[in-house]
Amino acid sequence: MTHTRFAFVQARWHADIVDRAYQGFTELILPTQVDTFDVPGAFEMPLMAQTLAETGRYDAVVCAALVVDGGIYRHDFVAAAVVDGLMQVGLKTGVPVLSVSLTPHQFQDTAHHTAIYAEHFVTKGREAAQAALGILDTRRAVRSAA
Repeated sequence: MTHTRFAFVQARWHADIVDRAYQGFTELILPTQVDTFDVPGAFEMPLMAQTLAETGRYDAVVCAALVVDGGIYRHDFVAAAVVDGLMQVGLKTGVPVLSVSLTPHQFQDTAHHTAIYAEHFVTKGREAAQAALGILDTRRAVRSAA
């Protein structure tokens, strides 16, 4: 049996919140099975995910980011481009690519919102771990039935 490895990509914008996804992820998957990679922001995640998936070292790639409306651009477009890019990487490489990319419409950089979203990212990290394990199990079952 091969050792399962995961790549975990973290955007550095709002790192104090985003890093909590890793915390939730590693509640279900041993940290020794996870390599972490930092990128400046969400927009850089698809390229990093593709780079990591193409190495053949990872059974799944998880990407975490918080994309907020900074009043300069429409964050909905950025978030949609990022999630679409991540999906394309998974389809192109055959490596599952999971997104923990949240796009709140009412985020304010206050202690209250930071606490709410930080805790939410822990939950989303756990859910990403469950999804990663689930898709790997299903793919193994399909391959063994063939």
